[in-house]
Amino acid sequence: MSDRYQALANSPVGARVTKRLGLPRPAVLRRYEPGQPLLDGPALLVAPDGAELADVTDTVLRSAGVEVRQPPGGDDRLAAVVVDASGVRRVADLAAVHADLSPALRRLQPSGRVLVVGRPAAEADGPQQAAVRQALDGMTRSLAKEVRAGATANLVLLSDGADDAAESTVRFLLSARSAFVSGQVVTVLPSVTPVTATDWLQPLDGRVAVVTGAAQGIGAAIARVLARDGARVVCADLPAQGERLARVANEVGGTALQLDITAASAGERVAEHAVGRHGSLDVVVHNAGITRDRLLANMDARTWASVLAVNLEAQLRIHEHLVASGTLGAGSRVVCAASTSGIAGNRGQANYAASKAGVIGLVRSAAPAMAGLGGTVNAVAPGFIETDMTAAMPFAVREVARRANSLRQGGLPVDVAETVAWLAQPGSAGVNGQVVRVCGQNIVGA
Repeated sequence: MSDRYQALANSPVGARVTKRLGLPRPAVLRRYEPGQPLLDGPALLVAPDGAELADVTDTVLRSAGVEVRQPPGGDDRLAAVVVDASGVRRVADLAAVHADLSPALRRLQPSGRVLVVGRPAAEADGPQQAAVRQALDGMTRSLAKEVRAGATANLVLLSDGADDAAESTVRFLLSARSAFVSGQVVTVLPSVTPVTATDWLQPLDGRVAVVTGAAQGIGAAIARVLARDGARVVCADLPAQGERLARVANEVGGTALQLDITAASAGERVAEHAVGRHGSLDVVVHNAGITRDRLLANMDARTWASVLAVNLEAQLRIHEHLVASGTLGAGSRVVCAASTSGIAGNRGQANYAASKAGVIGLVRSAAPAMAGLGGTVNAVAPGFIETDMTAAMPFAVREVARRANSLRQGGLPVDVAETVAWLAQPGSAGVNGQVVRVCGQNIVGA
């Protein structure tokens, strides 16, 4: 569904009216198109004294063909500002970060990127270093609420020994693929599998992926993006969605699997289809989900149970089978659909929020075992995404939900799909057990 207010606010007359009245003007975001450069302008690399990761970020940027500048770097517009804050040890060190970052922000162009790179507070060698490392979290989240015109700000924490696993995350957060990801903190751990050269235009080449709930909406977008990035995709959905499912599968050059994910045999059928048709199973995207909204006091047992069965129990059962059967092994990627409702709660969605919070618990608990197999498991947590479901909301509710994030607009299904595709990449081996919110930085709970 189109955002009529956004279109109006970006028209010549609407821009003048919104400015005069002090109304928000949601920017038209730069989104990824195949062949597009990582950035559409130069990047300023800020590395205060003591920075440890300048060589890592500089190498990533230059390998992607980005023009890298050092402070002050002139006065022209910047596509990105990358801050290496890995060397902060004392409160006074944060002043140097501020001194270099503040003037650069005024030069950030529309849909620009601010990326702060640091080290995890948990690995600090004392309280003061831990405190200033944690301070970067608050600074970056606040900055994400301040940047304008579709710009984003995110924080990457590179764990000790993880420098060689950073490239996929740095590329994703700087690129147009992360248009609706802002105010997030991603920790990169030492890679569970060797880091190999990646074709960044086709990072999923040769991989086999299963996407549940693929017949429409976000699931169909995920199937399209995975296929675009080189994967062979098994599109799974209910038999009742058979016609739509076949269209999506044909569109992406994949295969269709009619499947009730709540069935006891669902995991076995997923494995048999993927391995039997395509020879392996490398990526599993647990996207299928339902809502049955009602105040908890008025919710009957069937309504409660149906949502938990689809959104949580099915993911648990399928995951357990794929791991126990050996279908998932080295290099495997599991991406689960959570929700900002599972993080912050939502009125009338106690069952849905419980199921999505449960998914987060699944991801965090399963991560060590997946690492032991040489794989990863992560979750994406969408906020307000423009789908048929959100289009059915009452007008006032929908408009409030659209504007209640730092980008002042709803996301698109492709925004969730791009995040899933990044987590599914072989190069994302250092990202494990994490929940990445695709919400434009929700004002509440994110």
